[in-house]
Amino acid sequence: MTNAAQPLTDRPDPAVIAAQNDAFRKLACLGIAPEAPIQGRMHVTRSLMEAGDGFMAEAVNVTGAFDTFEPENDPEGWHDFGAIEIRGETVFWKIDLYESDSDFRCGAEAPDNLETTMRVLTIMMARDW
Repeated sequence: MTNAAQPLTDRPDPAVIAAQNDAFRKLACLGIAPEAPIQGRMHVTRSLMEAGDGFMAEAVNVTGAFDTFEPENDPEGWHDFGAIEIRGETVFWKIDLYESDSDFRCGAEAPDNLETTMRVLTIMMARDW
């Protein structure tokens, strides 16, 4: 019989995933290469693309530079979501973690394993949510 109060030892370290997500966001948005290769892609919504006047480029840059993580906006400690204000508009970004060989159908079983995890960064207007 296991003790329910025992910590789960097979859970990934949130600090490791946060560092990987930060490195991926900086790579995808700012072109800053991480120390280790990180698989992933970035998507933006149609409304973000159609915002015009350099809005999308500004949103991508601000997403890459985001570093305001608090328990209220990052309860898991994974640095996988942010809300930013650009020209009076709220923009959300979200990183989802998938098994790299699952065609984005299965969540990552070992999200801290860079060899088996594919990251997908989506940047969207809040109204797209």
